[in-house]
Amino acid sequence: MSNKREFERMMWARRFALQGLYEWQVSQTQVDQIERSFAENPEFVKANTEAFSNLLRGSIRTQGQVNELITPLLDRPIEQLDLVERAVLWLGGFELLEHPEIPYKVVINESVNLAKKFGANQSYKFINGILDKVAEKVRIDYH
Repeated sequence: MSNKREFERMMWARRFALQGLYEWQVSQTQVDQIERSFAENPEFVKANTEAFSNLLRGSIRTQGQVNELITPLLDRPIEQLDLVERAVLWLGGFELLEHPEIPYKVVINESVNLAKKFGANQSYKFINGILDKVAEKVRIDYH
C-alpha cells in the first residue's frame, strides 16, 4: 500500500474518531456501540479501522492526562470548551503522548485540519497553539 493511500486512510480514521469522541461526549454512548455505528457508515471503508479504534479508545483513556496538560494553557475552564475543540485536543494529545512514531508536526497539522473542517470559525488557531505547547512538553523530537 502506498504511503499516500495510508495517509488518507489515517486522515479518515482521525475524522471518524473525532466524530466518535463528539458522540461520546454528547450521549455517553458506549465505545463498542460507537464503533459498530461507524462500521455501518458506507464511507467507513476509507478509514484505517484499526487506527480508528485505537484513536477513539486511546483518546478516551488518556483524556484525564491530556486535560492535565492543556488546562494550564487554557483561558477558560476545560468544561467551557466547545465539544469539537475538546475532542480535537483529546485526539491530538493522545497521539502526541502515545504515538511518538508520528511526527508531532503531522499530529498538529492533522488536528488543525480537523478543527478547520468541524470546529468553530478560527478555532484551528487555538488548537494549533495549545497542541504546539503540549508537544514542546511531551515530545523529545520537538524543535
